[in-house]
Amino acid sequence: MKRVLQLVIVAFVIVSCQKEKLTEFPPEALQEKMLSITGENITFEKILQKYEGKTIFVDMWASWCHDCLVGIPGVKEIQKNNPAVAYVFLSLDRNVTQWQKAVEKHELTGEHYYVPSGMKGTFGKAIGLNWIPRYMVVNPDGSIKLFEAIKTTDIALLEAIQ
Repeated sequence: MKRVLQLVIVAFVIVSCQKEKLTEFPPEALQEKMLSITGENITFEKILQKYEGKTIFVDMWASWCHDCLVGIPGVKEIQKNNPAVAYVFLSLDRNVTQWQKAVEKHELTGEHYYVPSGMKGTFGKAIGLNWIPRYMVVNPDGSIKLFEAIKTTDIALLEAIQ
């Protein structure tokens, strides 16, 4: 009996420590105002609506993030192999100038948005953002198909895009 109780406690601890995997974006994430590369203020909800009916690959990154920069060739390979997917880059850079220069320098193709509140702001907290790069896949209906991947080689990421 004591062994069963220990196993139940261990299972409870493991389950309660796992990060919740979102299937829908919380309202506070959807209402977060972002800045387009052309200077337009737009909510994340409006960004998603632009691609309604398409699979969306979301790349949360920053020019100061080494792992993000290392991941760029993998993102470009995914883009090459999946041209029907919409690619949305959300920058968590410290300022707009750094972000714009990095988009140009790394020749990133897709839609680009700057998240002024950064990683620890409303958007980041709403989706439990604790590491970048962070890749997400959004279904054509706007629901989240893949909540979190941190490598472009992640099998779950590659499967979610298909």
